[in-house]
Amino acid sequence: MPGKKLRGMARIENLRVKNYRVLRDLELSDITPLTVFAGPNGSGKSTLFDVFAFLAECFDDGLRRAWDRRGRGREIRSRGSSGAVEFEIKYREPGLTPITYHLAIEDGPRGPVVASESLKWRRGKQYGKPYTFLDFKYGEGTVIAGETPEEQDRRVPERLTSPDLLAVSTLGQLAAHPRVTALRQFITGWYLSYISADDARGTPESGPQERLSRTGDNLPNVMQYLDEQHPERLAEILSILAKRVPQLEEVKTRPLDDGRLLLQVKDAPFSDPVQSRWASDGTLKMLSYLIALHDPEPPSLIGIEEPENHLHPKLLGELAEECRAAAERGQVFVSTHSPFLVNGIDPKELRVLYRGNNGYTRAFRPSDSQAVRAHVESGALLGDLWMEGYFNHGDPLSPSRGR
Repeated sequence: MPGKKLRGMARIENLRVKNYRVLRDLELSDITPLTVFAGPNGSGKSTLFDVFAFLAECFDDGLRRAWDRRGRGREIRSRGSSGAVEFEIKYREPGLTPITYHLAIEDGPRGPVVASESLKWRRGKQYGKPYTFLDFKYGEGTVIAGETPEEQDRRVPERLTSPDLLAVSTLGQLAAHPRVTALRQFITGWYLSYISADDARGTPESGPQERLSRTGDNLPNVMQYLDEQHPERLAEILSILAKRVPQLEEVKTRPLDDGRLLLQVKDAPFSDPVQSRWASDGTLKMLSYLIALHDPEPPSLIGIEEPENHLHPKLLGELAEECRAAAERGQVFVSTHSPFLVNGIDPKELRVLYRGNNGYTRAFRPSDSQAVRAHVESGALLGDLWMEGYFNHGDPLSPSRGR
């Protein structure tokens, strides 16, 4: 059901981004387990997804490498702005009160530095001022250890070896800081998908791999892993795929003599399969999405950018349902231009991004519109309302697009 709460995994409730490219000051509140971001070209959807990619890379590869890959401060900081690039994520672990993570990054003379980094929460009842239990600036700060840090507990001073290190990434590897560790695991567990049919056609070296890569270039390896470790899950995925792709009978992997792994696709009424290089783009992309969404050990967050590319429009409503089912196990974010996909979601699950008159991204939630809610309650489809101009935002041809 739309808006169903997650069980057993942390999820993001609020997000604020400042000075990150077109996201000069964007705040998203009451984020749902399944959230779809729609809007015209250049509205900031890809930049918003890159926020999650950037943060994940900071934890995986380090701040400096993630910063340099994006052209450093001159390319990252919003045009015409000054000050730090800032991210604030309010998230909730199961059974606990929300925790807010704040990160501010500045361009120093020798590269990026963490100007400030903090974790705060409110223990016990849902009132009173939240208190900070991790507080770092330029590589130095304090942290309260323990499973449930209390405001009166001792604050342990810590000093990192470099101001470009993230305290959460560093201290989150220590058993003494379970809440910090939980955030580190949460962020490093994000999966951002940029599936390419061409990459999925490759013949990688044989060997099972548990999770699909961002581009899908290890699709045969993940198929091999599922076949060996989770054959029932693979059978379920292929059964769903067969219902979506006419004439599809079988998809399997075959080891080659040179050590590579070949993906083969068999269609009816033909007796022999073909190599994945001859399979349709839509078949490979749908297979990749199903594998990501039906992961036996799902990521804490799955991000899928523009899944409508190469897929028949009638399949997008079905894909929306797959995304909602996956959102019961872990959070799912999707960006799209497709009204067919939007037709399959609830108004609370949609955010429409658009550029304001100042050139920076803003967000509109259709569920805040009484007119949109009334139309949906009367049986109208959300994507149709979008195309007919009922949102007043996110239409590249509308005179009001920059309001």
